[in-house]
Amino acid sequence: MKKILAVLLAVLFVFSMVACSETKTVVDTDVDKAQESIKIGVICIGDENEGYTEAHIKGVREMAANLGLSEDQIIFKYNISESGSECKDAAAELADEGCAIIFGNSFGFEDQMYEVAKEYPDVQFCHATGYKAATSGLENTHNYFASIFEARYVAGVVAGLKIQEMIDAGEFTAEEAKIGYVGAYPYAEVKSGYTAFYLGARSVVPEVTMEVKYTGSWADMAKEKEVADALIDGGCILISQHADTTGAPSAAEAKGVPCVGYNVSMIDVAPTTALTSSQVNWGPYYTYAVQSVMNDEEIAVDWCAGYAEGAVRLTQLNEAAVAAGTAEKVAEVEAAIKNGELKVFDTATWTVGGEKVTSTVEIDGYFGNEYIIDGAFAESTLASAPSFAFVIDGITELQ
Repeated sequence: MKKILAVLLAVLFVFSMVACSETKTVVDTDVDKAQESIKIGVICIGDENEGYTEAHIKGVREMAANLGLSEDQIIFKYNISESGSECKDAAAELADEGCAIIFGNSFGFEDQMYEVAKEYPDVQFCHATGYKAATSGLENTHNYFASIFEARYVAGVVAGLKIQEMIDAGEFTAEEAKIGYVGAYPYAEVKSGYTAFYLGARSVVPEVTMEVKYTGSWADMAKEKEVADALIDGGCILISQHADTTGAPSAAEAKGVPCVGYNVSMIDVAPTTALTSSQVNWGPYYTYAVQSVMNDEEIAVDWCAGYAEGAVRLTQLNEAAVAAGTAEKVAEVEAAIKNGELKVFDTATWTVGGEKVTSTVEIDGYFGNEYIIDGAFAESTLASAPSFAFVIDGITELQ
């Protein structure tokens, strides 16, 4: 009897091994087929000549390299306007061309993309910087962003070190240190970013103040240069930006004022004044989302990652312009952010109207949500899109 049982067990073992082998082969074959057949659509507000879109393009190409996809499996739609129906038309065209997943990289694309998503339930629609996927009622809509405020804080530290160097050289006093910030729109995304940058600078020079002036456009080189010129003429001794062109750095270079950019390195444009730029690395998200489709897995409704996941970073430090010891300080601050020791929006470091903010539950715009968690504003946690919309003490928004 034992001998018969042993034989039966041996047969079952062989059968189970064959079954597992066959299952594995089927899965691998499905993945291979998905890799060969998948098409990806990308709707861009600009092109490779505009820093924000260039960063997305690099992320998409990093994804393709990671997943072994060819260039002809990716269809880009460049220079698509947020107004009218351009985005809606582009999204429908991509879906009709067989794209299994479609990305849109600009805030104003969201509503148009989700209109098309209703008509193509089997296509995944992923929108950067938005916030409506969770409440859209659609299973095929997703939002993604990155914790760029972390990198902006570190860029602010770089700026603060430069300001301190100029103070030590007698160029101005700490009380005269005023940063100028070129912003696109008065949205939470911009306010969150400029606040993080300011807090980074103030961690080095506590007396520093900042003035913010908006252009009313994500990418208007002439306007960004005009605003930067106005801020410099108004006494700002360093310029930063949340706008997508080289307009502000070119103005800073012409007037010999240090600057910090966004999206891409500005050293080519401002070789003697550009310090560094904060930058999103979009590659991790594009890889994750496309891999999920290939594996027939769900994509997160809201996705956001930062330094710890390699999703944000600084571009090259300009050794011709940064203060001595900057690289070492950057490494120290980045490590503190990664391990959670440093919280960018620690409520002990900022006030509004002279008062510390201890809760957001009863503040207009937060809809009863509590963002103050463990003594800090928990940015990009309840949703991927930024929510910090305070104008804190030390910062002035100009008309």
